[in-house]
Amino acid sequence: MIITLAAIYYGAMYGGSTTAILMNIPGEVSSVPTALDGFAMTKQGRAGPALAISAIVSFGAGIFGTVVMCALGPPLSKVCLKFGPPEYFGLTLFSLTAIAGLSGRSINRGLIMAALGMLMATVGIDVASSLPKLTFKTSLLLQGFDIVPVMIGLFGIGEVLRELEEGSSGIYQGKVGRLMPSKEELGSGMKAGMRATLIAFSLGLFPGMLPSITSFLCYSFEKQRSKHPDLFGKGAIEGVAAPEAANNAAAMAGFIPLFTLGIPTSPTMALILAALIIYGLIPGPTLFTEHASFTWTVIASFFVANFILLILNLPFVGLWAKIAAIPYRLLAPIILAICIPGAYCIRNSMFDVWVCLIFGLVGWFLSKRNWPAAPLVLGFILGPMVETSLRQSISISPVIFIYRPIFIGFILLAVFSVWFSGRLRRFV
Repeated sequence: MIITLAAIYYGAMYGGSTTAILMNIPGEVSSVPTALDGFAMTKQGRAGPALAISAIVSFGAGIFGTVVMCALGPPLSKVCLKFGPPEYFGLTLFSLTAIAGLSGRSINRGLIMAALGMLMATVGIDVASSLPKLTFKTSLLLQGFDIVPVMIGLFGIGEVLRELEEGSSGIYQGKVGRLMPSKEELGSGMKAGMRATLIAFSLGLFPGMLPSITSFLCYSFEKQRSKHPDLFGKGAIEGVAAPEAANNAAAMAGFIPLFTLGIPTSPTMALILAALIIYGLIPGPTLFTEHASFTWTVIASFFVANFILLILNLPFVGLWAKIAAIPYRLLAPIILAICIPGAYCIRNSMFDVWVCLIFGLVGWFLSKRNWPAAPLVLGFILGPMVETSLRQSISISPVIFIYRPIFIGFILLAVFSVWFSGRLRRFV
């Protein structure tokens, strides 16, 4: 059962990129940055290289994470024990600097969309006080917004409406070109993937650093360091490689604090922790000694899963790429038929279906006005983390921040990132 849960979680990291690249519908929140350049590549007839580089860097990140888990798992897990609420507040503020890389040509629009996303995340019952927030005395809003229907609406239904308005006969007209990246594309993609793997794996050790957050950060990092940042969002292969390597590396890193300290870094890890406890396995250092056969069997399954997922992805690149050539009058109903049940099944609520449809209209409007939707998703994810860590920090001491060097380090990194992004935009 543990292996099955881990495989489902890890497989979702791989599979989310396929629909993001081919139809601009991220299968996972972590695939939102992938869609920015992946779908642009598909419309250029380069779906094959985009899908291939996604599979290659995901495989590399997964193998790297598994090897590091075997060699350095327990020592690395102790690093996250040094992080308290102030450090997490600094880390989330630094994560928000990824907005600069997702805002297109207008950082102001990106900030506005991120602020709206953070505001949306506050709707519902306040965890600290158990009081309703921004519900406008409506019982439907007490449950708050779920990220999945919001994302499906913004990117899935919004894209369908835009394509239908333009009278598109297909995502890409013409023959499917190369199925594998060129030597130059492979080199650029692999380098971006390796950088993202190192960054995301390090961040993935800390609770709250979800694969979705690291994928946004690594996309922004690649755009900021690129000599041609203007190409991002228009089909840069680095924009596909970085987030796909990042989400797989972060997903793998989350197993280290789970197995060695019993600390879940995400809701999915918490589910796996519950499964471990049900079977009488208490995570911690003794898991590697008293239950060594179980632990190493699970780790070995990660190697097997990575190879299986690579085999499932690379040979079928040509088949998936041909989806882009399907006439849109046939493809659009299929997309809608997948989106609506997908929004409903998260919480079995018709409210989520209406949210999905409304945000479909919002996504269509944003695309017409050239407003970026990705910062809204990032703000939605980070909003609760910023609020919770700030409250916890202030409850300890209002001046605790000045005594925490790790927090100050993250703030300096955030300031540098914003300054560098602003300087970079002057030359784009």
